[in-house]
Amino acid sequence: FDMGGAGATLGAARIIAETAPPGVEAHFIIASCENMIGSRGLRPGDILTASNGKTIEVNNTDAEGRLTLADALVYAEKTAGATSIVDVATLTGAIIVGLGPEVAGIFTPDDELAAELEASAKEAGELFWRMPMQETYWKSCGMTSEFADMKNTGSRGGGAITAALFLKRYIEKKETKWGHLDIAGPVWDDKKGGATGFAAQTLATWIASQGK
Repeated sequence: FDMGGAGATLGAARIIAETAPPGVEAHFIIASCENMIGSRGLRPGDILTASNGKTIEVNNTDAEGRLTLADALVYAEKTAGATSIVDVATLTGAIIVGLGPEVAGIFTPDDELAAELEASAKEAGELFWRMPMQETYWKSCGMTSEFADMKNTGSRGGGAITAALFLKRYIEKKETKWGHLDIAGPVWDDKKGGATGFAAQTLATWIASQGK
């Protein structure tokens, strides 16, 4: 379940490799790492420094995926030179509370990108709903830290939104289009035997539409 976003990314990569849409340059970046108990494991209160220099106070060790995903966003923008970035992750349980098991969330401050993703999802036959990027939640929901630039989680309310706002802090250029897909609900279905492959088709459809 926790690698559902990486699975969707690999699925989209295979689709794009096999269909080879013209005029497309796509980079598929997966922030994979070991997630086992060890002497160097995260502890509540740790202060981490991300690859862009921003510091993060760890107040929830179960919100570890966004820490590696943040570095992946920095890599995509700075090293790969991506001008449009869409990340996909089973990031929060809060999105399941909000949208249930069949609908995933789209987060982006860019209306044009939101429309592109919604159109791609419709073509792919996958259900998404655009969620708000309520910037005031950053402070009111407890994402600020006395000791670091930010915390890795906030209060229970609005958890999917504050998670998206966290990721947004790792896109530095105003001209970079960025979207976040929280697919925690539809990515898994026990009645169908587990993983569903959700979002791979939407991602591939969106990437193909970017051809010049």
